Amino acid sequence: MKEPNENPIKVLFITQEIAPYLPETEISTICRKLPQATQERGREIRTFMPKFSTVNERRNQLHEVIRLSGMNMIIEESDHPLIIKVASIQSARMQVYFIDNDDYFQSRHTMVDENGEEYEDNDERAVFYTRGVMETVKKLRWAPDIIHCHGWITALTPLYVKKAYNEDPFFKNSKVVYSIYGDEFKKPLSDTFHQKLRIDGVEDQHVEGLKNGNIDFAALTKLAIDYSDGIIQGSENINEDLKQYIAEKNVPFLDYCSQDYIEKYNDFYSVIAPNQ
Repeated sequence: MKEPNENPIKVLFITQEIAPYLPETEISTICRKLPQATQERGREIRTFMPKFSTVNERRNQLHEVIRLSGMNMIIEESDHPLIIKVASIQSARMQVYFIDNDDYFQSRHTMVDENGEEYEDNDERAVFYTRGVMETVKKLRWAPDIIHCHGWITALTPLYVKKAYNEDPFFKNSKVVYSIYGDEFKKPLSDTFHQKLRIDGVEDQHVEGLKNGNIDFAALTKLAIDYSDGIIQGSENINEDLKQYIAEKNVPFLDYCSQDYIEKYNDFYSVIAPNQ
């Protein structure tokens, strides 16, 4: 392990899933190994995931953080209480924060139900999760240099950082890296998604690509690309239309890498935030 730096780069990991809290997948495995390895390189980390019902609270020793809980998120004029829980992966010396809510996460599986059907309100769950992470990071009084997003539920993060939180002292200097995986959803998000995601700072012109209906995985990912400072291809195979879109946008891009991804990802952070 490297000696701690005097002013280490701070990396916030926002992810859809992490092993061992959920079964091992491409995303959950990367998001288990990458934060630990990043921390071992002398960087500060914070890691977030949703508290799906399939996360066993007792076995994983989750507990609520009262000082961080209690805020209400308003989505389509309905209040949704934000609950924050935390657990530790002892072998990695790493804490994981969980975003919870009785309606969106506590009584639900992951992004699909027990029959493999995608939830109708996955769009609202994405809004709640992303906003919940941002507000919790503010309560932690921790300003990330890099925000690395994994899984499509995090796709609103780049937009919110650049438009809604761009003047917030905890996020105004943050750079966003978005990893694209092959985790495509099949059921388009609701036609009113562009209205549900609106918060102060996010205007109609910022979400033009979502206003024509048929909000599929590609449309949502293009929104993430539009506001990201760097893109990583997280899966060996991703939508070819998205690869073309990245090239057209001329955004810094890291191609798929498997065995040595931890080193390359950390090098990429230094490219995206060179002064850190």
